[in-house]
Amino acid sequence: MTTALIIFILMYAGMLIFSKWRVWFALGAAACMVLFGVLPLGSVLPNINWNVIMMIAGTMGLVSLFVETGMPSRLADMILNKVSNACWAVIALSIFSGVISAFVDNVATVLMLAPVGLEICKKLKINPVPVIIAIAVSSNLQGAATLVGDTTSILLGDYAGMTFLDFLWWKGRPGIFWAVELGAAGTVVILYLLFRKNREPIEKQPLTPVSDYFPGWMMVAMVVLLIIASFITFPGKLDDLKNGLICLLVFLVTLIRSCLRKGNADSAKLVAKEMDYQTLAMLCGLFIVVASIREAGIIDAIAGWFSAIGQGNLFGLYSLIVFGSVLLSAFIDNIPYVAAMLPVIEALSVNLGIAPYVLYFGLLTGATLGGNITPFGASANVAGIGILRKEGHEVKNSDFFRIGIPFTLTAVVIGYLFIWIFWSGVA
Repeated sequence: MTTALIIFILMYAGMLIFSKWRVWFALGAAACMVLFGVLPLGSVLPNINWNVIMMIAGTMGLVSLFVETGMPSRLADMILNKVSNACWAVIALSIFSGVISAFVDNVATVLMLAPVGLEICKKLKINPVPVIIAIAVSSNLQGAATLVGDTTSILLGDYAGMTFLDFLWWKGRPGIFWAVELGAAGTVVILYLLFRKNREPIEKQPLTPVSDYFPGWMMVAMVVLLIIASFITFPGKLDDLKNGLICLLVFLVTLIRSCLRKGNADSAKLVAKEMDYQTLAMLCGLFIVVASIREAGIIDAIAGWFSAIGQGNLFGLYSLIVFGSVLLSAFIDNIPYVAAMLPVIEALSVNLGIAPYVLYFGLLTGATLGGNITPFGASANVAGIGILRKEGHEVKNSDFFRIGIPFTLTAVVIGYLFIWIFWSGVA
């Protein structure tokens, strides 16, 4: 356990201090975990989340074809024609990002909307770094709102026997959906304060022409298919890969059609050039590192720590779970963490003689939102930063903290109070 913990700490310290070299710290730490015997070589590939990798790769490819048509510029024009200045343009795009990600994976949401945000920034001649960060953290916020919004929500729904509608209203009380939405409303105030100086006026302008609407419709089709798939259970391991397979299939159909339409392989060359290989590699490294610390028992130890110090005081335990989860999920993958904590919470609830719901919702709130504190705490953040890097913009840690920390704390505190008020007294 000690070796794994040292490698893990050194990796995150390196990623924070040397932000330009994050991918190499992630891959180097993953290699060290294998070389030092923390994770067996045969366990490396099975522990990479191929569903996420395929989903990101497929969406990246589709986004490249989508951008080529001029549709992001068209959507940017439509948003700009509805708002009065740059500040409200950013807020509108962030809200839109959150709404979509309540039903679609956060990474896919960022990859779809980032090109629109970039076009808005180009038209208004403003720095795109804070805008893309705002889109990323907004998408990550809404993951806990519905059963299909995030893998952690799916884990809780399965463990607690919750349906899609239970997230909205359960046992005669407002569900976690409303805690997330109130938190989102609070973050609008934060975004306004952060972008209030961006008062660049917006003039009405003609809509950019679109050369081909098919990639845009395929983006919509991908969203619809992802929502439908969330209600369907596929046989065996296919269920774990369904989202990634959908994104790849939609992308391949669009690519083949584009190549046939042009009569050449230019679209395939464009996709190969635009693919963000560094982001994909860094995520693979992070998946291996997190699997290693799980193999070493570090995540189980964290769960045991909660169990040991939180006995006997419900409010103290609830607060510890919420804010402890925020801190931990800023540095470790929230999926294995939530999976490890759910049975611990059930046992704690039995010992306290209470219903586990307030602790379940507190766990989901903290673990989902905590990833917004650091640039690499959530896959959506990694994807957004990767897009900015490809555009020639390096994201400093201070750039991210300036938005991520107040955004996260506002949403967490509002959700924390809402859940306690409505669910602490449930027997």
